[in-house]
Amino acid sequence: MSTTGWAPLRQQARSLETQTDNLFNTYSAFTSNPSKRPTDEEQRIETQLQDLLARREAVVASLYRTLDSDSSASSSATKLQNVHRHKEILSDHGKEFQRLKSAIAQARNHSNLLSSVRDDINQYRTSTNIDPTREAEYRLEERDAIERSHGMADRVLANAYAVNQEFGEQHLALARINQRIKGAAMQIPGINTIIGKINTRKKRDSIILAILISGCFLMLLWMR
Repeated sequence: MSTTGWAPLRQQARSLETQTDNLFNTYSAFTSNPSKRPTDEEQRIETQLQDLLARREAVVASLYRTLDSDSSASSSATKLQNVHRHKEILSDHGKEFQRLKSAIAQARNHSNLLSSVRDDINQYRTSTNIDPTREAEYRLEERDAIERSHGMADRVLANAYAVNQEFGEQHLALARINQRIKGAAMQIPGINTIIGKINTRKKRDSIILAILISGCFLMLLWMR
């Protein structure tokens, strides 16, 4: 049988698919711990994957040509399904290759960004001569100052509560004194009568004063 016949091409397609899957397992490891720049190993695997995908495209095209030259109608439907399946797997692997390539690039950019931030922080500390021990002491001093401020605020609030409680006690004491005075006044004989007469006299004087004022006002109007 010719080396370019249907069976050898199918076998070659399956072999290339298996090689692609194996390389994907190795290539995906670079997404978890990427280096600052692509290593020789990463570039080698990437080149191999590109070469495998290109060879598989050529094999699938050869399978289609072989199928077109096959005169047997009984097996052409099954062979066509097999070729379509190889083509679908090739398309999926192409998408997976692009996804892994993009994921590695994103992981590398993220790692380089974090490394750049750490380098900038270390460079700033070195340029400003910040001692890590002194920085820790400064943070402890700031925390102690905050705790002292909180303690002072608590004491001020406690004093305010004490003053408020004292005002309340004074109010109750004045109320009790007022009740005692009223009680003592009620116990004096005739005190209610005297208070009633005083109130009646005040009302009478108010009425008389109101009548006089009204009369004077009417006389002024009449004289005009």
